[in-house]
Amino acid sequence: MNEPRIRRVDVLGVGVSTVNQDMALSEVTRWINTGERQYVCVTGVHGVMESQRDRRLREIHNDSGLTTPDGMPMVWAGHKAGAPWMDRVYGPDLMLNVLHRAAERGWSSYFYGGKDGVPELLASRLTERIPGLKVAGWYSPPFRQLSESEDDDICARINDSGADLVWVGLSTPKQERWMASHREKLTAPALFGVGAAFDFHAGLVPQAPPWMQQRGLEWAYRLAKEPKRLWRRYFRNNPAYMWRIRRRPPYLRD
Repeated sequence: MNEPRIRRVDVLGVGVSTVNQDMALSEVTRWINTGERQYVCVTGVHGVMESQRDRRLREIHNDSGLTTPDGMPMVWAGHKAGAPWMDRVYGPDLMLNVLHRAAERGWSSYFYGGKDGVPELLASRLTERIPGLKVAGWYSPPFRQLSESEDDDICARINDSGADLVWVGLSTPKQERWMASHREKLTAPALFGVGAAFDFHAGLVPQAPPWMQQRGLEWAYRLAKEPKRLWRRYFRNNPAYMWRIRRRPPYLRD
């Protein structure tokens, strides 16, 4: 029988980490304690299927410090492959767990992403919710590619803030590409691509009820709330994922 430890479950070529919330939190804590610089992808069907069409995105997921099972299909794949200790490491929940530990240990956070006004609202809501939370800063980038000088400026701003944690809310696959390209430019030990968690924790978008999350039905809830934005993603990716995973079952690898 496999012992609980961090390995990777190969899900259509994407190595999803065999973790639960406690294991993920322990690993992030280790990075902070040792100064090891890593990034975290929180990945469900959308990220896996985008990686089928984009080899570089697949490499980014596989090169991460952790690629957590953000959706229940990733958890089910892990269980089938022989990692029964895996549980859903949902981005918004991981964010709260890490931030509670950050408040306990004095780690500071920088929020990068979201529409204009969102990261500062997020920071305000989180500091109200988590006593003692340190916020190093925030920045809402424009909806265009930054020039080299602009990018250098934001990197300097984040580094000068002394942040230990950088939270990136740009959505998949943009946030994964940003973390991979900035990992060596930033001194913070841990970067997290948490996408919609910015809007959820800022109170701008409601989350699916827990019973829908645990049954793998969050996609239906989000589709009902944002049909124009999300219908193409779900109707393109979900059936294709189900077809492919039957033809290529997940398996454990180191």
